[in-house]
Amino acid sequence: MSKYQICVSGAAAGETVNSAHHLAYQLGAEIAKQGHTLTTGATIGLPQYAARGAKENGGLSIGFSPAASIREHLKSYRLPVEEFDYINFTSMDYVGRDVYLVRSSDAVITVGGRMGSLHEFSTAVESHKVCAVLLGSGGLADFLPHLVEKIPTPNSKDIIYDTDPARLVDRVVKELDKKYVDFKDMLKSLEERPKKKSAG
Repeated sequence: MSKYQICVSGAAAGETVNSAHHLAYQLGAEIAKQGHTLTTGATIGLPQYAARGAKENGGLSIGFSPAASIREHLKSYRLPVEEFDYINFTSMDYVGRDVYLVRSSDAVITVGGRMGSLHEFSTAVESHKVCAVLLGSGGLADFLPHLVEKIPTPNSKDIIYDTDPARLVDRVVKELDKKYVDFKDMLKSLEERPKKKSAG
């Protein structure tokens, strides 16, 4: 139960895919190595590299598709499948999918990114999720500190910034541990209860 669902949000196309794909891969790999579940928008680009990093390092990768079915996912949206252990077909197109993805995750890490990633980031902030940004990955990620400085943002002081993927994931997990400490204590007390003997 201490396994968190950590979303990696990033550009599906554009220059940051070329310049930061290795960083997205490292994020996915580190999430897997720390024993947590990666969530993404089941799409190409940086999220796909993150999913590949998770899968190739023994992790669990869950994709949230904008499509309503595997047929639509492949034929209409032309999105990948091989990097995912499970795909949730939201039937919500991209905008609705973004909200479902973020609300289903415990934390959101932004790498690179364009307007869609801004939508996911703002949804995460407004949903009081743990938010993290990989600085040096270009695009939205490198612009977010300036945006948050100029536009009032809920809990902006709690946003985690770092330039190192492994260190960023570690900091996210530690923040989640603090956020869910009461929940973990509750689970521990349940586990320590004497088990009733079964009849017969």
